[in-house]
Amino acid sequence: MATVALFTHPSPTSILAWRGGRPITALEFLQDVHGLARRLSPATHWLNACEDRYRFAVALAAGIVAGKIAVLPSTRTPQTIRDLLEWAPDTVCLTDDPDCPIDLPKVVVRDEDRDHAAGWRVPQVDAARAFATVFTSGSTGAPTPHPKTWGRVTDCVRAGAGRLRIADGRGHALVGTVPPQHMYGFESTVLLALQSGNALVAERPFYPADVVAVLEACPRPRALVSTPVHLRALLAADVAAPVLDRVICATAPLDRSLAQRIEERFRCELHEIYGSTETGQIAIRRTAATERFTLLPGVGLSFEADRAYADGGHLERRTPLYDVIEPLPDGEFRLHGRTQDLVEIAGKRSSFAYLNHQLNSIPGVIDGAFFEPAHGAHAETGISRLAAVVVAPTLDPASLLDRLRDRIDPAFLPRPLLFVDRLPRNATGKLPREAIATLVADLR
Repeated sequence: MATVALFTHPSPTSILAWRGGRPITALEFLQDVHGLARRLSPATHWLNACEDRYRFAVALAAGIVAGKIAVLPSTRTPQTIRDLLEWAPDTVCLTDDPDCPIDLPKVVVRDEDRDHAAGWRVPQVDAARAFATVFTSGSTGAPTPHPKTWGRVTDCVRAGAGRLRIADGRGHALVGTVPPQHMYGFESTVLLALQSGNALVAERPFYPADVVAVLEACPRPRALVSTPVHLRALLAADVAAPVLDRVICATAPLDRSLAQRIEERFRCELHEIYGSTETGQIAIRRTAATERFTLLPGVGLSFEADRAYADGGHLERRTPLYDVIEPLPDGEFRLHGRTQDLVEIAGKRSSFAYLNHQLNSIPGVIDGAFFEPAHGAHAETGISRLAAVVVAPTLDPASLLDRLRDRIDPAFLPRPLLFVDRLPRNATGKLPREAIATLVADLR
C-alpha cells in the first residue's frame, strides 16, 4: 500500500504554523492532532467550520488520523446544511466557535486538548484514501460535491510548490486572505504548507491594514495567498507595503497590468494559479511576464466538441473545463474566459471577463460586474441586453456610461446600470448567481 506523510516538516522543532506572531512547531501540531482525534465520535463525515486556519489544519489532520472525511461546503446557510444532511446524514460539525450557529452536532476544537505525551512519529496516510469532499462555489450553478484522495491532492500541491518556487526549504510563512474551506485556500494555504515544509498562518485578514499587520508579524520569507479583488483593494489602500517574497493569486483571471503593479509595489514575483474545485490547481503562470499558463507535470489537455478536458497527473479522472482555452506547444495554453462567460448581442461577441475588466478600469469605480438579466430579450426589439451593478460613489450613471462607451461596443452597454454600496462577493471574491439575483430583486 502506497502511503504519503501527513506533513513533510523534517524535525519536531520545524515551524509548521504562525499565530499572532508566535511560531508553532511540528511536534506541537502533532500533539494537537492526536488530542483532537481521540475526541471524535464514530461519525464518518465532519464539516470543518474552523475559522482559525491553524485549528482548521488540526481538525483536518485529526480527521485523517481517525479515518474521517472532511466536508467542505461552499456556504453554511441553513438550506446548505439541510442539503448536506440528505447527502451525508451522519455529518458532525468541527468548529472553533463555542457559539457556532450551524444546526449540527458539534465538537469544539480547543487549544487545551493538546496531548503532550504524544511522541514524534509523523502519520503515514494511504495514498488512495478519500479524505475530503469539496463542494463547488455555485458561481456557475448549484454546488456539487467532489471527493479528493490523499495521494492525488498531495501530488498536486507538491508539484505546485515547485512551480511557485517556495519548495526551497526556507519555510515561507503563507498568509491567506481566502478561507481554508474553499479549494484554492484548502490547497494553497493549508495543504501547501503541510506538504512543502512551509508554515501556514492562522489569521485570515480581510481589510488591507489587517493584511499588512499579519504579514509584518511573520518573519521572512513570507508569501501572500490572495485574489484579484483583495489585491486590488490592497493596492488602492493608503497603507505601507510590506516586503514580500511571493504573491500567489487565483479564483479569477488577473489582468496583466494589475499583476505588474503588484510586483512593483511588493517587490516580488506574482504567480497565478489556474484550476477549479473539480481539478484542483493544474497550471501556473507569472502573469506580469506572460499570458501563457504552464500545466503541472503529467497534466494534459484534450478537446471534444469545443470543450477542453484535463487529464493525467494528479487528476482523479478526465475532467471538463468550463473555460475557453487555446492550446499551445510545450504544455502551455492561453485562457480566453469561461465558456458561460461568452455573450453575443446583435451578432457581436464579447465576454463578461472583458466587459468587467473595462468597467473596473474606469477611475472612480471601486467594484462592478456585468450580468444577463433573467428576463432575457427586450420585449419590443427581441434583442438581449446586459445589465451591470457597480460601486462608484463619486460617479453618476450618465458619466459612467459615457466612459464605458469609450471602451466597449454600444451593443454591450448595460441597461440598466445599477449603483450599489457593495457587491455581494463571497469570501474568495466571486459573485454567485443567486447573490446577484437577490441583489437585483432587492433593488427593484
